[in-house]
Amino acid sequence: QVHLVESGGGSVQSGGSLRLSCAASEYTYSSNSMGWFRQAPGKEREGVVVIDSDGSTSYADSVKGRFTISQDNAKNTLYLQMNSLQPEDTAMYYCAARKKAGWPKLLLLKSAAFIYWGQGTQVTVSS
Repeated sequence: QVHLVESGGGSVQSGGSLRLSCAASEYTYSSNSMGWFRQAPGKEREGVVVIDSDGSTSYADSVKGRFTISQDNAKNTLYLQMNSLQPEDTAMYYCAARKKAGWPKLLLLKSAAFIYWGQGTQVTVSS
């Protein structure tokens, strides 16, 4: 059964940190292609960071050096450590899993690349 549950969102001041978690069912986690996306009000969903089946990662330029994706295979959990948060990071953050067959690696940060999605967790950064 497909199941993705995000947690860890909240409200922080500029410069603060948060760690998001995505608990996945064994089926979705075993795909080994997962990622974090975000969507601010009035904007399209955008890729934050993805990890492909070979372990390679791709980060959006806007978060490089500040955000880090990691996994705990024993817990079927994906994490997103977010440091030096800025007001422009305010958004609903979504966990995604299982990329579509044949999807180009270079386009993994596109939301259309993934099949399964969590319900999202809100991150609000105040200045």
